[in-house]
Amino acid sequence: MRPSTAQCLLLSLGLAASLAQAEDPVAPPTAPVAPQATPSVATSPVELERRLAETERQRDELVSRMRQENRQLREQLRMARAQQQPPLLSEEQTWYVAGAATALLAFVLGALSRGRRRQRREWIN
Repeated sequence: MRPSTAQCLLLSLGLAASLAQAEDPVAPPTAPVAPQATPSVATSPVELERRLAETERQRDELVSRMRQENRQLREQLRMARAQQQPPLLSEEQTWYVAGAATALLAFVLGALSRGRRRQRREWIN
């Protein structure tokens, strides 16, 4: 049996109402939020000096560690550059060799395309 239009309409309205209730949940009562502990402005100077000394000590350790790492990296770079082979030809020499090879190839192809003819070729005046 097929549901009627009215039944479909009632069903869709019922679903929409239940979804609307699900979207608006009632907020449970919340307890007042206690303020978080913030550093006191009236912290003792002794505590501040201790924290400053600790921070400076940490900074000095980090700086010395970074300098040590920097020295090691420089040494590795120097060793890598020393092991690197210099290029066989510079860029300018490479272009010169490419041009010479092109000229030689053109000469060889010209000689081969001429064939074995031994005619004397003269310019027509």
